[in-house]
Amino acid sequence: QVQLVESGGGLVQDGGSLRLSCAASGRTLSSYAMGWFRQAPGKEREFVGRISRSGGATYYANSVRGRFTISRDNAKNTVYLQMTSLKPEDTAVYYCAADLQWASDDTYSVGSWGQGTQVTVSS
Repeated sequence: QVQLVESGGGLVQDGGSLRLSCAASGRTLSSYAMGWFRQAPGKEREFVGRISRSGGATYYANSVRGRFTISRDNAKNTVYLQMTSLKPEDTAVYYCAADLQWASDDTYSVGSWGQGTQVTVSS
């Protein structure tokens, strides 16, 4: 099983940017489709975006499309989430997910989760 550690979270002002990193150990990330999720206080965890094993395909939730970009560097065993034009409603704990398998009915399974990193956007 792959171990994931997120970093890069913090406090940023409305309209600002942050880049989150997800570093893996234990397994090579190139074997897995990867994803990012987030959970705001009092809410369920929600999907943010995903990236294919090669990095050639990405897909985003409507709420972040056009503002967030997922990329990966398989040589560094790391996945990134570049967040721009941040809004207060983006405030959440952000989680990296490995071995993300997405079904045609929009259900999914995750092999490994990171511990999460807090992102707070002030207004």
